[in-house]
Amino acid sequence: MSRTDGDTWDLASSVGATATAVAASRAVTSRGSDPLLDDPYADLLVEAVGVPHFVALARGETDFPDDMRANIAVRTRFFDDVLTDATAAGVRQVVILASGLDTRAYRLPWPDGTTVFELDQPRVIDFKTRVLTEAGVTAAANRVAVGVDLRDDWPTALRDNGFDTSARTAWIAEGLLVYLPPEAQDRLLDHITALSAAGSVLATEHMDPKALTGEWAKELSARSRRHGSDIDLSALFYTGPRTAAGDHLREHGWQVTVLPTDQAYAAHGFDPPADHLIAMVGDSGYLTAQRLRG
Repeated sequence: MSRTDGDTWDLASSVGATATAVAASRAVTSRGSDPLLDDPYADLLVEAVGVPHFVALARGETDFPDDMRANIAVRTRFFDDVLTDATAAGVRQVVILASGLDTRAYRLPWPDGTTVFELDQPRVIDFKTRVLTEAGVTAAANRVAVGVDLRDDWPTALRDNGFDTSARTAWIAEGLLVYLPPEAQDRLLDHITALSAAGSVLATEHMDPKALTGEWAKELSARSRRHGSDIDLSALFYTGPRTAAGDHLREHGWQVTVLPTDQAYAAHGFDPPADHLIAMVGDSGYLTAQRLRG
């Protein structure tokens, strides 16, 4: 199903199903005697969603190649590290945008006094909160769940739920920007800028806008289908020209650093990825930005 203005979803459909796919990937990558990462709640959430392919993946019952395990481990660790580094530097306010089935509020070692805001579609937020609460899982920080569509007035919803615009904030937008139209991406970054005190940090993926083509999305969808998924990413991504997130942030007073994909892999002991899909996106990697002025 193609995207439409104002479309909504749960965790078994549309963009929501991709959140379940990522959680299943984290679950299987957390398995084994020497796991690449540790997400103790991902399998619980995937089981509760109940999509058979993702349940089998989370259980380790389907093929999940080593290169895909490495990819999800590197991606997860990057965002984990940004948040733990920020809180080690004294930041006590965290915002996870499009949080999906992210369990960082529950599994990371948060310092006392840390508040973690999670923003996503109301049905997604309500589902995760209910499943983990019924399982007796408690957050390791002061978790504030905000059910709101990021295409709507989410800054007001965030402030109404106790967000402090005068405090430094650590923001993460993991696997989000490609699901936004170009103008919505820029508007999201503008909102983050307006809400960020000096010293705030933001992390997201860096992708070469010139490489965000329909062909890349189709090939990525084809690979997913080879491993049993029926998600058509080419119908969910917004491809075509857009301003690179890093360029937009620099223009608005952020200091931007991009960690190339091969360096991100090497930092965790992995060989550089040989995946032609990564090669297709050219100058890819992970972006960290610091707000220089409030």
